[in-house]
Amino acid sequence: MQKTKFSKINDQFTEILFGFLSSSWKSKSINIISVLTGYFLFANFVTKFISEGRNELIMVPIIILIIELIIRIKPSSDSSLLKLWSIVDKARIGATYAVILEAFKLGS
Repeated sequence: MQKTKFSKINDQFTEILFGFLSSSWKSKSINIISVLTGYFLFANFVTKFISEGRNELIMVPIIILIIELIIRIKPSSDSSLLKLWSIVDKARIGATYAVILEAFKLGS
């Protein structure tokens, strides 16, 4: 079958949506553990700040800065730090989910 532009786009789209199915169990389990660890740590972190009620104006920009730095410093695909960055990025996703969930709990 001929590789047309449409088939290439379709293959890339399928890889984006269902690429995680082709990965190994080790990779899947590390990703899930990273997301859940990020959620657990940040949910506890947010709960602590809600109960204390101090230094929110200082901590919120620092948290946003750390999240942006994690996004911006993605190493190249042939780097040895890509696996470590992937774990940290999945923890960031879990942390973002924790913040959104806490916001829904508080109704704001």
